Amino acid sequence: RAAQEQRALLEDAITRALVTCYAVEGRYPSSLAYLEEHYGIQIDRTRYRVFYDIFGSNLMPDITVLEYES
Repeated sequence: RAAQEQRALLEDAITRALVTCYAVEGRYPSSLAYLEEHYGIQIDRTRYRVFYDIFGSNLMPDITVLEYES
């Protein structure tokens, strides 16, 4: 259960960073790396795989966070 909550927290943090970016810059970032560099998102890539599908600078990207199985 704790692992599910941590995954959900990461997904929420990415979503909040997306909304903040859009509010500040007027566009959604073209990559997840942009959020990491400019908005402080930290992803443990040994634990999570994040899919970031962007459809345009004015449409919110689709985010999917999956945890690697142990």
